[in-house]
Amino acid sequence: MNSRILLLAAFVLTGFFAHAQQVGSSPEYIKALTSQWKGERFPDGRPKVPDIVLERLQNVTLEQAWGYLDRRGYRNQVERNWLIIQPDQVMTGRVVTAQFMPFRPDLDSLVRAQGKAEGRSQKGGINIWPIDILTKGDVYVADGYGKVKDGTLIGSSLGNAIYGKTGKGVIFYGSVRDMQELADTKGFNGWVKDQHPSYIKDMTPASINAPIRIGEVTVFPGDVVLANKYGVVFIPSHLVEGLVSSSEMVALRDEFERVLLQQGKYPSGEIHGDWSSKIKDEFRAWVSKYPKKLAITSKDVEAYLAKEGN
Repeated sequence: MNSRILLLAAFVLTGFFAHAQQVGSSPEYIKALTSQWKGERFPDGRPKVPDIVLERLQNVTLEQAWGYLDRRGYRNQVERNWLIIQPDQVMTGRVVTAQFMPFRPDLDSLVRAQGKAEGRSQKGGINIWPIDILTKGDVYVADGYGKVKDGTLIGSSLGNAIYGKTGKGVIFYGSVRDMQELADTKGFNGWVKDQHPSYIKDMTPASINAPIRIGEVTVFPGDVVLANKYGVVFIPSHLVEGLVSSSEMVALRDEFERVLLQQGKYPSGEIHGDWSSKIKDEFRAWVSKYPKKLAITSKDVEAYLAKEGN
């Protein structure tokens, strides 16, 4: 029995160190991290959450996302208190992660050698490695361990490169430089902890597309991010579509309840409480004539109304 335990431990450790010696995570490792996702994937292993879901996610509030995730055991998915480049814009996208660490010569040498073996660019700073792999719809999320002076992960040039590749922006637990120029880059956005005029110095990108910490949140590659002026929420890929549908239904109900309250047809307790069959029928009719195109189907409506308490 002891020999079997030792053999299993050796196997686990061998697998760990085989991954740990890499800079970029293998597709197999990313698939293992995100094994609850059952849909299409990118070649790097990340879940390919459909673009239409990312678009619909823009209408979800921070409270709706927090509540949905909290009820499913994901209680540490929101980070607040950001410096936002374009505060009135909402950004959603698929996460690419990078973890930066304070410079240590032996670690930095190992990372550079391994990066070369992985075919990563040997021109320019190694802080461009995460940017090199970005694709359309990605959001570059980096743990810069809160470093501000000499912790500027990008400036205006790299910001434009990121936007050109992704059509999105960045979320950095760290800083940027060229804030004025980044703010003038149409379409680009960023949630950062601060900005500073200095250049990046004494920082090493120790891992790409591995789990990282952003404040109070553990972030996986392939998560989906929703960022607005109230905060940032990182959503496991397998929960995104359910969150969007649930939030759309809640928003519809809230709108319908406001209509009924303005009409004064029912006591407010009947509107805010459990709906009667008559109110449910009015809701069905109201939804069928809704002036905008809905992602929610009549089947979704019936499933919602059939739930206890609705």
